[in-house]
Amino acid sequence: MRIFFYILLFLPYTVFSQTYELGSLTTETNTSIRGLSVVSDSVAWVSGSNGFIGKTTNGGKAWKWVKPKGYEKLDFRDIEAFDENNAVIVNAGSPAYILRTNDGGKNWTETYKNLDSAIFLDGMDFWSEKKGIIFGDPVKNHMQLLITEDGGLSWKDASANLGMDMAPGEAAFAASGTSIRTMPGGRVWFATGGARSNIYTSDNYGVNWKKYNCPILQGSNSSGAFSLDFYDANKGIVVGGDYQKDKENTNNVLLTFDGGKSWEKPFRPVFGFRSGVIWFDEKNCFVTGTSGTDVSKNGGQNWYHISDDSFNVIKKAKKGTLVLLAGNKGLIYSLKVK
Repeated sequence: MRIFFYILLFLPYTVFSQTYELGSLTTETNTSIRGLSVVSDSVAWVSGSNGFIGKTTNGGKAWKWVKPKGYEKLDFRDIEAFDENNAVIVNAGSPAYILRTNDGGKNWTETYKNLDSAIFLDGMDFWSEKKGIIFGDPVKNHMQLLITEDGGLSWKDASANLGMDMAPGEAAFAASGTSIRTMPGGRVWFATGGARSNIYTSDNYGVNWKKYNCPILQGSNSSGAFSLDFYDANKGIVVGGDYQKDKENTNNVLLTFDGGKSWEKPFRPVFGFRSGVIWFDEKNCFVTGTSGTDVSKNGGQNWYHISDDSFNVIKKAKKGTLVLLAGNKGLIYSLKVK
């Protein structure tokens, strides 16, 4: 267990009289962070490789790190936190595990285990503190779906609900835990990539599904849709590209205005491969990836580069305005909008 303290390093960038500041919150630790859950302006959790789980209760000024006993070698690609005591984590690869804590990370309970050599869980999201969903790569051409109705204490296999085969070579990316998104009322979307990129969506908590083509860069096992976010039931953004060519910006971002049925290119694209996207408010949107971070001030239509720093994931507080980014070597940054 280690605690790292706030480092005062701010990198201001101004776009049309709006200032954005990236501030480093941690020193290096031996983990690649891809899981991030920002509960409020005070509480946030991260998860990563080598079994690391981090938590802050003061807006990122100090972080407490733990490794769930018996799971120290796992790569925890996603985390969902509900407060400073309760959180759920999921690892990538086989065997697949889901763990839950109710005492702030001191102890973890295994609530799901899958020994199938083909299992690979990609991400999760929750509609409420009780009801959530996890999706994973296809097994025998069927995308894997898990549903919980008790806050992650138990999980039900709902893969049969999807009712459609995946295309050969189609899968998903566990790059940031944000290729699946939920909204109140039972809405959920997840994105795939590889040989084929599609958007799958349900409006009744994952009982029935529809599939729509996503014309983002795709066709190889390193390309496709990596992250998506929705401002409301109709307006959304999907980002991705090819992580092996992270500075190329050919068809890496698309917008939808009909809930994912159709997608169009923005006027000015992002500046490379991106694995995380958020709506900060109705106009301000942010994307990040290994080749930097970009901002749009008009709902995703025009993008401007604000940082070259490498990150995997970006999230905004569920209740508040705190925005955090995280990446390799345990690095966590805050993003302030002024």
